[in-house]
Amino acid sequence: MNLPTKLTVLRLILSGVVILLLCIPFYSLGYQFPQFDVGGVNVSLQYVIAGVIFVIASLTDFLDGYLARKNNQVTDTGKMLDAIADKVLVNSVLIILAAHGFIHEIIPVIIVVRDIVVNAIKMEAASKGKVVAAIGSGKLKTASLMVGIVLTFIYNLPFELINIRVSDFLLYFACIMSIISAVQYFNLNKNIIFAKSEK
Repeated sequence: MNLPTKLTVLRLILSGVVILLLCIPFYSLGYQFPQFDVGGVNVSLQYVIAGVIFVIASLTDFLDGYLARKNNQVTDTGKMLDAIADKVLVNSVLIILAAHGFIHEIIPVIIVVRDIVVNAIKMEAASKGKVVAAIGSGKLKTASLMVGIVLTFIYNLPFELINIRVSDFLLYFACIMSIISAVQYFNLNKNIIFAKSEK
């Protein structure tokens, strides 16, 4: 197992830590995370810690891809694990944040459905020997989503102090870019999708 793949596995582990941190009912176990007042905003240390771990996990996403390309260590296993780790980290967090009332439920619905559509397009293209490259709108979606999630974890601070919902704007913008990128993926690959397989 090369270093990029190890970083991907680390991201999977960190994803599990974030999920457990957010889902375990610590209050039932007799523990309450400290809460702080920041300019009138009630901040729970539980979400701040989860946000820090999320940031670390997200950084491994950029680092493993960079190292794999730089050192010519791109493998099929690494690509598969990378795709799984990305979805586990981001989609799980979105679902949990929606369940906890931090974001609207439509956000994870759009993101997850978009991922299903795009992955289906990629799999169909792969079955016909074609590789679907990443597109700009997809990358913009990812960047907006990651920053929006991090800001949500830290209660939209410091923007919350001036009553500007930057976290929500970025997440809804990511949803819009998700839809746009899904349509673009379809339009760019519809000839491949509907082409007859060679026998």
